[in-house]
Amino acid sequence: MGFPRYQNNDLTKGTNLAETAVFRAEGIGKSYPGVRANDDVSFAVAPGEIHALLGENGAGKSTLVKMIYGLVRPDDGQMVLMGQPHHPADPRAARAAGVAMVFQHFSLFDALTVAENIALGMENPPPRRALSERITQVSHEFGLPLNPARRIATLSAGERQRVEIIRCLLQNPRLLIMDEPTSVLTPQEAELLFATLRKLAGQGTAILYISHKLEEIRAHCDRATILRGGKVVDSADPRAHSARELAAMMVGGQMREIDRSGRVAGDVLLQMENVSAPAPSAEGTALKGVSLAVRSGEILGIGGVAGNGQEELLSVLSGEVLTRPGSVTLEGRDLSQAGPEARRLAGLLAAPEDRLGHAAVPDFSLTDNTLLTAGGRKALVRKGLIDHGAARSFAEAVIKGFDVRTPGPGTAARALSGGNLQKFVIGREVMQVPRVLVVNQPTWGVDAGAAAAVRQSLLDLARAGAGVIVISQDLDELMELSDRFCALNEGRLSDPRPTEGLTLDEIGLMLGGAHGMAEAQI
Repeated sequence: MGFPRYQNNDLTKGTNLAETAVFRAEGIGKSYPGVRANDDVSFAVAPGEIHALLGENGAGKSTLVKMIYGLVRPDDGQMVLMGQPHHPADPRAARAAGVAMVFQHFSLFDALTVAENIALGMENPPPRRALSERITQVSHEFGLPLNPARRIATLSAGERQRVEIIRCLLQNPRLLIMDEPTSVLTPQEAELLFATLRKLAGQGTAILYISHKLEEIRAHCDRATILRGGKVVDSADPRAHSARELAAMMVGGQMREIDRSGRVAGDVLLQMENVSAPAPSAEGTALKGVSLAVRSGEILGIGGVAGNGQEELLSVLSGEVLTRPGSVTLEGRDLSQAGPEARRLAGLLAAPEDRLGHAAVPDFSLTDNTLLTAGGRKALVRKGLIDHGAARSFAEAVIKGFDVRTPGPGTAARALSGGNLQKFVIGREVMQVPRVLVVNQPTWGVDAGAAAAVRQSLLDLARAGAGVIVISQDLDELMELSDRFCALNEGRLSDPRPTEGLTLDEIGLMLGGAHGMAEAQI
Protein backbone atom coordinates (compact mmCIF):
# COMPACT_ATOMS: atom_id res chain seq x y z
CA MET A 1 0.00 0.00 0.00
CA GLY A 2 1.51 3.32 -1.04
CA PHE A 3 1.62 6.48 1.04
CA PRO A 4 -0.39 9.55 0.00
CA ARG A 5 1.11 12.96 -0.55
CA TYR A 6 -0.08 14.98 2.41
CA GLN A 7 -1.13 18.57 1.64
CA ASN A 8 -2.92 19.70 4.83
CA ASN A 9 0.03 20.90 6.90
CA ASP A 10 2.63 23.50 6.04
CA LEU A 11 5.38 21.35 7.54
CA THR A 12 4.88 18.70 4.85
CA LYS A 13 3.22 20.58 2.02
CA GLY A 14 4.49 19.51 -1.38
CA THR A 15 6.63 16.68 0.02
CA ASN A 16 6.27 12.93 0.06
CA LEU A 17 4.80 11.84 3.40
CA ALA A 18 6.68 8.54 3.40
CA GLU A 19 9.93 10.52 3.53
CA THR A 20 8.95 13.24 6.03
CA ALA A 21 6.66 11.30 8.39
CA VAL A 22 7.40 11.21 12.10
CA PHE A 23 6.02 7.67 12.13
CA ARG A 24 5.05 5.17 9.47
CA ALA A 25 3.86 1.57 9.50
CA GLU A 26 4.58 -0.67 6.53
CA GLY A 27 2.61 -3.91 6.13
CA ILE A 28 2.15 -4.48 9.87
CA GLY A 29 0.48 -7.74 10.85
CA LYS A 30 -0.37 -9.40 14.16
CA SER A 31 -2.20 -12.67 14.88
CA TYR A 32 -3.58 -14.25 18.03
CA PRO A 33 -5.08 -17.74 18.29
CA GLY A 34 -8.12 -17.65 16.05
CA VAL A 35 -7.87 -13.89 15.39
CA ARG A 36 -5.99 -11.79 12.83
CA ALA A 37 -5.88 -8.52 14.77
CA ASN A 38 -3.92 -6.54 12.16
CA ASP A 39 -3.41 -7.47 8.51
CA ASP A 40 -1.00 -5.59 6.18
CA VAL A 41 -1.55 -2.22 7.89
CA SER A 42 0.29 0.73 6.33
CA PHE A 43 -0.13 4.42 7.18
CA ALA A 44 1.96 7.43 8.16
CA VAL A 45 1.70 10.38 10.54
CA ALA A 46 3.27 13.70 9.57
CA PRO A 47 4.96 16.19 11.88
CA GLY A 48 2.38 18.63 13.22
CA GLU A 49 -0.53 16.40 12.20
CA ILE A 50 -3.43 15.24 14.35
CA HIS A 51 -4.15 11.91 12.70
CA ALA A 52 -7.30 9.97 13.61
CA LEU A 53 -7.37 6.18 13.77
CA LEU A 54 -10.99 5.09 13.28
CA GLY A 55 -12.68 1.72 13.44
CA GLU A 56 -15.30 -0.32 15.25
CA ASN A 57 -14.53 -1.97 18.57
CA GLY A 58 -12.32 -4.94 17.67
CA ALA A 59 -11.13 -3.39 14.37
CA GLY A 60 -7.50 -3.61 15.49
CA LYS A 61 -6.82 -0.07 16.72
CA SER A 62 -5.67 -1.03 20.22
CA THR A 63 -3.40 -3.83 18.98
CA LEU A 64 -1.81 -1.43 16.49
CA VAL A 65 -0.99 1.29 19.00
CA LYS A 66 0.25 -1.29 21.52
CA MET A 67 2.83 -2.36 18.92
CA ILE A 68 3.93 1.24 18.44
CA TYR A 69 4.26 1.62 22.22
CA GLY A 70 6.21 -1.62 22.73
CA LEU A 71 3.52 -3.60 24.53
CA VAL A 72 3.12 -6.08 21.65
CA ARG A 73 5.57 -7.27 18.98
CA PRO A 74 4.35 -7.36 15.36
CA ASP A 75 4.50 -10.63 13.43
CA ASP A 76 4.97 -8.96 10.04
CA GLY A 77 6.04 -5.64 8.52
CA GLN A 78 8.09 -2.82 9.95
CA MET A 79 7.71 0.48 11.75
CA VAL A 80 9.82 3.61 11.25
CA LEU A 81 10.09 6.49 13.74
CA MET A 82 11.94 9.68 12.80
CA GLY A 83 13.58 7.87 9.90
CA GLN A 84 14.91 5.03 12.08
CA PRO A 85 13.63 1.45 12.44
CA HIS A 86 11.24 1.29 15.37
CA HIS A 87 10.94 -2.05 17.14
CA PRO A 88 10.65 -1.27 20.89
CA ALA A 89 11.07 -4.24 23.19
CA ASP A 90 8.93 -2.58 25.85
CA PRO A 91 7.24 0.76 26.68
CA ARG A 92 10.42 2.04 28.29
CA ALA A 93 12.21 1.70 24.95
CA ALA A 94 9.29 3.36 23.16
CA ARG A 95 9.35 6.31 25.56
CA ALA A 96 13.11 6.64 25.12
CA ALA A 97 12.55 6.81 21.35
CA GLY A 98 10.02 9.63 21.76
CA VAL A 99 6.65 7.86 21.91
CA ALA A 100 4.12 8.67 24.64
CA MET A 101 0.67 7.18 25.11
CA VAL A 102 -2.52 8.06 26.99
CA PHE A 103 -4.40 4.80 27.57
CA GLN A 104 -8.15 4.33 27.51
CA HIS A 105 -7.90 2.22 30.67
CA PHE A 106 -5.99 4.01 33.37
CA SER A 107 -2.56 2.65 34.34
CA LEU A 108 -2.38 4.26 37.78
CA PHE A 109 -1.75 2.99 41.31
CA ASP A 110 -4.64 3.98 43.57
CA ALA A 111 -2.57 4.03 46.77
CA LEU A 112 -0.01 6.50 45.39
CA THR A 113 -0.26 10.24 44.84
CA VAL A 114 -0.46 12.04 41.51
CA ALA A 115 3.24 13.00 41.73
CA GLU A 116 4.30 9.47 42.69
CA ASN A 117 2.41 7.96 39.75
CA ILE A 118 3.94 10.42 37.32
CA ALA A 119 7.42 9.79 38.71
CA LEU A 120 6.99 6.06 38.00
CA GLY A 121 6.69 6.84 34.31
CA MET A 122 9.93 8.82 34.18
CA GLU A 123 13.40 7.34 33.74
CA ASN A 124 15.13 9.95 35.89
CA PRO A 125 12.48 11.85 37.81
CA PRO A 126 13.51 15.14 39.41
CA PRO A 127 13.29 15.70 43.18
CA ARG A 128 9.72 15.41 44.42
CA ARG A 129 9.29 19.13 45.16
CA ALA A 130 10.53 20.12 41.71
CA LEU A 131 8.32 17.50 40.05
CA SER A 132 5.26 18.66 41.98
CA GLU A 133 5.90 22.24 40.94
CA ARG A 134 6.26 21.15 37.33
CA ILE A 135 3.02 19.13 37.46
CA THR A 136 1.15 22.09 38.91
CA GLN A 137 2.59 24.44 36.29
CA VAL A 138 1.93 22.22 33.27
CA SER A 139 -1.51 21.08 34.38
CA HIS A 140 -2.67 24.67 34.88
CA GLU A 141 -1.03 25.80 31.66
CA PHE A 142 -3.00 23.18 29.74
CA GLY A 143 -6.25 23.87 31.61
CA LEU A 144 -6.34 20.47 33.39
CA PRO A 145 -5.44 21.45 36.96
CA LEU A 146 -4.12 18.76 39.32
CA ASN A 147 -3.02 18.65 42.94
CA PRO A 148 0.23 16.60 42.95
CA ALA A 149 -0.34 15.51 46.56
CA ARG A 150 -3.75 13.88 46.07
CA ARG A 151 -4.01 10.09 46.15
CA ILE A 152 -5.29 8.52 42.94
CA ALA A 153 -7.97 6.61 44.88
CA THR A 154 -9.67 9.94 45.70
CA LEU A 155 -9.86 11.16 42.10
CA SER A 156 -12.84 10.95 39.78
CA ALA A 157 -12.48 9.23 36.41
CA GLY A 158 -12.09 12.60 34.70
CA GLU A 159 -9.36 13.65 37.10
CA ARG A 160 -7.54 10.35 36.60
CA GLN A 161 -7.58 10.98 32.87
CA ARG A 162 -5.90 14.31 33.52
CA VAL A 163 -3.06 12.51 35.31
CA GLU A 164 -2.52 10.26 32.28
CA ILE A 165 -2.49 13.24 29.91
CA ILE A 166 -0.14 15.38 32.00
CA ARG A 167 2.21 12.42 32.52
CA CYS A 168 2.59 12.16 28.74
CA LEU A 169 2.94 15.88 28.14
CA LEU A 170 5.85 16.03 30.61
CA GLN A 171 7.79 13.65 28.31
CA ASN A 172 7.86 16.15 25.39
CA PRO A 173 7.08 13.33 22.92
CA ARG A 174 7.71 13.33 19.16
CA LEU A 175 4.72 11.00 18.68
CA LEU A 176 1.81 11.23 21.11
CA ILE A 177 -0.78 8.44 21.01
CA MET A 178 -4.14 9.23 22.59
CA ASP A 179 -6.69 6.44 23.10
CA GLU A 180 -10.12 7.93 23.89
CA PRO A 181 -8.64 10.84 25.91
CA THR A 182 -11.89 12.82 26.14
CA SER A 183 -14.19 9.94 27.06
CA VAL A 184 -14.44 11.13 30.67
CA LEU A 185 -13.72 14.83 30.14
CA THR A 186 -16.36 17.55 30.15
CA PRO A 187 -16.88 19.53 26.93
CA GLN A 188 -14.97 22.42 28.46
CA GLU A 189 -12.06 20.17 29.47
CA ALA A 190 -12.07 18.59 26.02
CA GLU A 191 -11.82 21.98 24.33
CA LEU A 192 -8.86 22.89 26.53
CA LEU A 193 -7.24 19.56 25.66
CA PHE A 194 -7.65 20.25 21.95
CA ALA A 195 -6.14 23.69 22.39
CA THR A 196 -3.17 21.90 23.96
CA LEU A 197 -2.98 19.38 21.10
CA ARG A 198 -3.05 22.16 18.51
CA LYS A 199 -0.23 23.88 20.37
CA LEU A 200 1.80 20.65 20.43
CA ALA A 201 1.07 20.05 16.74
CA GLY A 202 2.22 23.57 15.97
CA GLN A 203 5.56 22.65 17.54
CA GLY A 204 5.87 19.65 15.20
CA THR A 205 4.61 16.88 17.48
CA ALA A 206 2.79 14.13 15.58
CA ILE A 207 -0.44 13.01 17.27
CA LEU A 208 -2.19 9.69 16.64
CA TYR A 209 -5.72 10.06 17.95
CA ILE A 210 -8.29 7.34 18.66
CA SER A 211 -11.85 8.36 19.46
CA HIS A 212 -15.39 7.17 18.81
CA LYS A 213 -16.67 10.76 18.98
CA LEU A 214 -16.92 11.43 15.27
CA GLU A 215 -17.90 15.09 15.55
CA GLU A 216 -14.76 15.53 17.67
CA ILE A 217 -12.72 13.89 14.90
CA ARG A 218 -14.30 16.11 12.25
CA ALA A 219 -13.60 19.26 14.23
CA HIS A 220 -10.01 18.63 15.24
CA CYS A 221 -8.25 16.01 13.12
CA ASP A 222 -6.37 16.63 9.87
CA ARG A 223 -6.62 13.13 8.42
CA ALA A 224 -8.12 9.75 9.28
CA THR A 225 -7.03 6.17 8.64
CA ILE A 226 -9.98 3.78 8.86
CA LEU A 227 -9.61 0.16 9.98
CA ARG A 228 -12.14 -2.64 9.54
CA GLY A 229 -11.43 -6.24 10.50
CA GLY A 230 -7.77 -5.43 11.13
CA LYS A 231 -7.20 -3.94 7.66
CA VAL A 232 -6.91 -0.38 6.38
CA VAL A 233 -10.03 0.16 4.27
CA ASP A 234 -9.90 3.91 3.67
CA SER A 235 -8.08 7.17 4.28
CA ALA A 236 -10.00 10.44 4.41
CA ASP A 237 -10.05 14.09 5.37
CA PRO A 238 -12.64 13.90 8.17
CA ARG A 239 -13.65 17.52 7.64
CA ALA A 240 -14.90 16.60 4.15
CA HIS A 241 -17.34 13.98 5.47
CA SER A 242 -20.31 13.92 7.83
CA ALA A 243 -20.18 11.86 11.02
CA ARG A 244 -22.68 9.44 9.46
CA GLU A 245 -20.44 9.03 6.40
CA LEU A 246 -17.41 8.32 8.58
CA ALA A 247 -19.42 5.79 10.58
CA ALA A 248 -20.51 4.09 7.35
CA MET A 249 -16.83 3.78 6.30
CA MET A 250 -16.07 2.13 9.64
CA VAL A 251 -18.87 -0.43 9.55
CA GLY A 252 -19.01 -0.97 5.79
CA GLY A 253 -22.66 -0.01 5.52
CA GLN A 254 -25.29 2.52 6.55
CA MET A 255 -25.96 3.34 10.20
CA ARG A 256 -29.40 2.46 11.49
CA GLU A 257 -31.63 5.15 12.94
CA ILE A 258 -32.58 4.94 16.62
CA ASP A 259 -36.26 4.17 17.22
CA ARG A 260 -37.70 6.24 20.07
CA SER A 261 -41.34 5.39 19.36
CA GLY A 262 -43.82 3.36 21.36
CA ARG A 263 -42.90 4.45 24.88
CA VAL A 264 -45.56 5.63 27.32
CA ALA A 265 -44.73 6.87 30.82
CA GLY A 266 -46.69 5.01 33.46
CA ASP A 267 -46.62 4.79 37.24
CA VAL A 268 -43.63 5.77 39.36
CA LEU A 269 -41.31 2.79 39.85
CA LEU A 270 -38.33 4.20 41.74
CA GLN A 271 -38.42 7.09 44.15
CA MET A 272 -35.66 8.74 46.14
CA GLU A 273 -36.66 11.37 48.66
CA ASN A 274 -34.35 13.97 50.19
CA VAL A 275 -31.28 11.76 50.38
CA SER A 276 -28.05 13.13 51.81
CA ALA A 277 -24.88 11.08 52.09
CA PRO A 278 -21.40 12.01 53.29
CA ALA A 279 -18.50 12.17 50.85
CA PRO A 280 -16.65 8.84 50.65
CA SER A 281 -13.32 10.66 51.03
CA ALA A 282 -11.94 14.12 51.69
CA GLU A 283 -11.96 14.82 47.95
CA GLY A 284 -15.30 13.11 47.22
CA THR A 285 -18.68 14.79 46.87
CA ALA A 286 -21.43 14.63 49.47
CA LEU A 287 -24.99 14.21 48.24
CA LYS A 288 -27.23 16.99 49.51
CA GLY A 289 -30.99 16.48 49.66
CA VAL A 290 -31.28 14.54 46.41
CA SER A 291 -34.80 13.62 45.28
CA LEU A 292 -35.82 11.93 42.04
CA ALA A 293 -38.46 9.68 40.55
CA VAL A 294 -38.54 7.56 37.41
CA ARG A 295 -41.66 6.09 35.84
CA SER A 296 -42.18 2.93 33.86
CA GLY A 297 -41.47 3.54 30.19
CA GLU A 298 -39.38 6.61 30.98
CA ILE A 299 -35.71 7.50 30.64
CA LEU A 300 -34.48 10.08 33.13
CA GLY A 301 -31.23 11.77 32.07
CA ILE A 302 -28.81 13.15 34.65
CA GLY A 303 -25.99 15.38 33.40
CA GLY A 304 -23.09 16.90 35.25
CA VAL A 305 -19.46 17.85 35.13
CA ALA A 306 -17.16 15.05 36.36
CA GLY A 307 -16.74 14.95 40.13
CA ASN A 308 -20.10 16.47 41.08
CA GLY A 309 -21.50 13.36 42.74
CA GLN A 310 -22.20 10.95 39.86
CA GLU A 311 -20.41 7.99 41.42
CA GLU A 312 -21.87 8.76 44.84
CA LEU A 313 -25.40 8.89 43.40
CA LEU A 314 -24.97 5.53 41.67
CA SER A 315 -23.60 4.02 44.89
CA VAL A 316 -26.72 5.11 46.77
CA LEU A 317 -29.05 3.79 44.06
CA SER A 318 -27.19 0.47 43.72
CA GLY A 319 -27.17 -0.19 47.47
CA GLU A 320 -23.42 0.12 47.96
CA VAL A 321 -24.24 3.03 50.29
CA LEU A 322 -27.31 2.68 52.51
CA THR A 323 -29.58 5.56 53.45
CA ARG A 324 -32.22 6.33 56.08
CA PRO A 325 -35.33 4.11 56.11
CA GLY A 326 -38.00 5.07 53.60
CA SER A 327 -35.72 7.22 51.43
CA VAL A 328 -35.37 4.79 48.48
CA THR A 329 -38.41 2.82 47.32
CA LEU A 330 -39.07 0.54 44.33
CA GLU A 331 -42.77 0.11 43.50
CA GLY A 332 -43.56 1.09 47.07
CA ARG A 333 -41.08 -1.34 48.64
CA ASP A 334 -38.52 0.23 50.96
CA LEU A 335 -35.01 -0.65 49.72
CA SER A 336 -33.06 2.04 51.56
CA GLN A 337 -31.45 -0.51 53.91
CA ALA A 338 -31.11 -3.25 51.26
CA GLY A 339 -27.68 -4.06 49.82
CA PRO A 340 -26.81 -4.54 46.14
CA GLU A 341 -27.85 -8.20 45.86
CA ALA A 342 -31.23 -7.63 47.52
CA ARG A 343 -31.88 -4.72 45.18
CA ARG A 344 -30.97 -6.77 42.13
CA LEU A 345 -33.38 -9.51 43.19
CA ALA A 346 -36.07 -6.84 43.63
CA GLY A 347 -35.39 -5.55 40.09
CA LEU A 348 -33.15 -2.49 40.68
CA LEU A 349 -29.89 -3.00 38.71
CA ALA A 350 -26.95 -0.69 38.10
CA ALA A 351 -23.95 -0.46 35.77
CA PRO A 352 -21.12 1.76 37.11
CA GLU A 353 -18.81 4.00 35.11
CA ASP A 354 -15.61 2.05 35.85
CA ARG A 355 -16.09 -1.06 33.74
CA LEU A 356 -12.72 -2.66 34.50
CA GLY A 357 -12.43 -3.02 38.26
CA HIS A 358 -15.90 -2.01 39.44
CA ALA A 359 -18.28 -3.51 36.87
CA ALA A 360 -15.98 -6.40 35.95
CA VAL A 361 -13.08 -8.26 37.59
CA PRO A 362 -10.18 -7.95 35.10
CA ASP A 363 -8.81 -11.50 35.48
CA PHE A 364 -12.21 -13.21 35.64
CA SER A 365 -13.62 -14.75 32.47
CA LEU A 366 -16.76 -13.27 30.98
CA THR A 367 -18.65 -16.30 32.28
CA ASP A 368 -17.41 -15.68 35.82
CA ASN A 369 -18.18 -11.98 35.49
CA THR A 370 -21.85 -12.75 34.85
CA LEU A 371 -21.99 -14.08 38.41
CA LEU A 372 -21.21 -10.62 39.84
CA THR A 373 -24.71 -9.27 39.18
CA ALA A 374 -26.75 -12.10 37.65
CA GLY A 375 -25.95 -14.95 40.05
CA GLY A 376 -29.21 -14.70 41.95
CA ARG A 377 -31.49 -12.99 39.44
CA LYS A 378 -30.72 -15.49 36.64
CA ALA A 379 -30.40 -18.47 39.02
CA LEU A 380 -26.74 -19.01 38.14
CA VAL A 381 -26.05 -19.85 41.79
CA ARG A 382 -28.34 -22.29 43.58
CA LYS A 383 -28.01 -23.29 47.22
CA GLY A 384 -24.47 -21.93 47.24
CA LEU A 385 -23.37 -23.88 44.15
CA ILE A 386 -22.49 -22.27 40.81
CA ASP A 387 -24.31 -23.64 37.77
CA HIS A 388 -21.39 -23.25 35.36
CA GLY A 389 -23.43 -24.36 32.37
CA ALA A 390 -26.12 -21.76 33.02
CA ALA A 391 -23.49 -19.06 33.61
CA ARG A 392 -21.76 -19.91 30.35
CA SER A 393 -25.06 -19.92 28.45
CA PHE A 394 -25.98 -16.52 29.84
CA ALA A 395 -22.55 -15.11 28.96
CA GLU A 396 -22.94 -16.50 25.42
CA ALA A 397 -26.37 -14.89 25.15
CA VAL A 398 -24.95 -11.49 26.17
CA ILE A 399 -22.05 -11.87 23.71
CA LYS A 400 -24.45 -12.69 20.86
CA GLY A 401 -27.16 -10.20 21.78
CA PHE A 402 -24.76 -7.26 22.10
CA ASP A 403 -22.25 -8.26 19.40
CA VAL A 404 -19.34 -8.49 21.85
CA ARG A 405 -16.21 -9.19 19.79
CA THR A 406 -14.37 -11.88 21.76
CA PRO A 407 -13.08 -15.42 21.15
CA GLY A 408 -15.61 -16.74 23.64
CA PRO A 409 -17.10 -16.61 27.16
CA GLY A 410 -13.90 -18.03 28.66
CA THR A 411 -11.94 -14.90 27.70
CA ALA A 412 -10.73 -12.71 30.59
CA ALA A 413 -12.42 -9.32 30.88
CA ARG A 414 -9.11 -7.47 30.63
CA ALA A 415 -8.46 -9.06 27.20
CA LEU A 416 -11.42 -7.27 25.61
CA SER A 417 -11.18 -3.84 24.03
CA GLY A 418 -12.78 -1.13 26.13
CA GLY A 419 -15.80 -0.81 23.87
CA ASN A 420 -16.46 -4.55 23.78
CA LEU A 421 -16.22 -4.82 27.56
CA GLN A 422 -18.64 -1.91 27.83
CA LYS A 423 -21.12 -3.73 25.57
CA PHE A 424 -20.79 -6.83 27.73
CA VAL A 425 -21.36 -4.91 30.99
CA ILE A 426 -24.45 -3.10 29.68
CA GLY A 427 -25.77 -6.25 28.00
CA ARG A 428 -25.35 -8.27 31.20
CA GLU A 429 -27.70 -5.87 33.01
CA VAL A 430 -30.21 -5.26 30.20
CA MET A 431 -30.67 -8.98 29.56
CA GLN A 432 -31.70 -9.50 33.18
CA VAL A 433 -34.84 -7.44 32.34
CA PRO A 434 -34.73 -5.10 35.35
CA ARG A 435 -37.67 -3.05 36.56
CA VAL A 436 -35.27 -0.09 36.88
CA LEU A 437 -31.77 0.16 35.40
CA VAL A 438 -29.30 2.85 36.43
CA VAL A 439 -26.30 3.32 34.10
CA ASN A 440 -23.36 5.70 34.40
CA GLN A 441 -21.60 6.61 31.11
CA PRO A 442 -23.27 3.80 29.11
CA THR A 443 -21.37 4.40 25.85
CA TRP A 444 -17.96 5.44 27.19
CA GLY A 445 -15.33 4.25 24.69
CA VAL A 446 -17.88 2.59 22.40
CA ASP A 447 -17.81 3.09 18.60
CA ALA A 448 -20.65 4.86 16.79
CA GLY A 449 -22.40 1.69 15.66
CA ALA A 450 -22.15 0.01 19.06
CA ALA A 451 -23.20 3.21 20.85
CA ALA A 452 -26.35 3.29 18.73
CA ALA A 453 -27.03 -0.35 19.63
CA VAL A 454 -26.51 0.29 23.37
CA ARG A 455 -28.78 3.33 23.30
CA GLN A 456 -31.41 1.38 21.38
CA SER A 457 -31.27 -1.38 24.01
CA LEU A 458 -32.03 1.21 26.72
CA LEU A 459 -34.92 2.61 24.69
CA ASP A 460 -36.24 -0.91 24.09
CA LEU A 461 -36.00 -1.67 27.81
CA ALA A 462 -38.07 1.43 28.58
CA ARG A 463 -40.52 0.52 25.80
CA ALA A 464 -41.07 -2.81 27.58
CA GLY A 465 -42.10 -0.94 30.73
CA ALA A 466 -38.89 -0.54 32.70
CA GLY A 467 -37.62 2.73 34.12
CA VAL A 468 -34.12 3.83 33.09
CA ILE A 469 -31.79 6.39 34.66
CA VAL A 470 -28.88 7.46 32.44
CA ILE A 471 -26.06 9.38 34.12
CA SER A 472 -23.76 10.80 31.45
CA GLN A 473 -21.36 13.60 30.62
CA ASP A 474 -22.33 13.27 26.94
CA LEU A 475 -25.05 15.87 26.46
CA ASP A 476 -25.86 14.66 22.95
CA GLU A 477 -26.51 11.21 24.41
CA LEU A 478 -28.79 12.60 27.11
CA MET A 479 -30.72 14.72 24.61
CA GLU A 480 -31.17 11.71 22.33
CA LEU A 481 -32.30 9.30 25.05
CA SER A 482 -33.99 11.08 27.91
CA ASP A 483 -37.57 12.21 28.38
CA ARG A 484 -36.67 14.40 31.34
CA PHE A 485 -33.35 15.97 32.26
CA CYS A 486 -31.79 17.00 35.57
CA ALA A 487 -28.35 18.37 36.39
CA LEU A 488 -26.07 17.26 39.21
CA ASN A 489 -23.94 20.04 40.68
CA GLU A 490 -21.84 19.79 43.86
CA GLY A 491 -23.98 16.89 45.07
CA ARG A 492 -27.31 18.66 44.46
CA LEU A 493 -29.78 17.51 41.83
CA SER A 494 -31.92 20.03 39.99
CA ASP A 495 -35.63 19.60 39.45
CA PRO A 496 -36.32 17.57 36.28
CA ARG A 497 -37.19 19.36 33.08
CA PRO A 498 -38.75 17.91 29.91
CA THR A 499 -35.84 17.33 27.53
CA GLU A 500 -37.77 18.42 24.47
CA GLY A 501 -37.22 22.13 23.93
CA LEU A 502 -34.25 22.49 26.29
CA THR A 503 -31.52 24.70 24.84
CA LEU A 504 -27.79 24.30 25.38
CA ASP A 505 -27.73 27.64 27.22
CA GLU A 506 -30.37 26.40 29.66
CA ILE A 507 -28.53 23.12 30.13
CA GLY A 508 -25.27 25.00 30.73
CA LEU A 509 -26.91 27.06 33.46
CA MET A 510 -28.31 23.91 35.07
CA LEU A 511 -24.91 22.17 34.98
CA GLY A 512 -23.37 25.21 36.65
CA GLY A 513 -25.90 25.10 39.48
CA ALA A 514 -28.01 28.09 38.38
CA HIS A 515 -31.21 26.07 38.23
CA GLY A 516 -33.44 28.95 39.21
CA MET A 517 -31.90 31.15 36.51
CA ALA A 518 -32.49 28.47 33.89
CA GLU A 519 -36.13 28.16 34.89
CA ALA A 520 -36.63 31.93 34.99
CA GLN A 521 -35.54 32.27 31.38
CA ILE A 522 -38.16 29.84 30.02
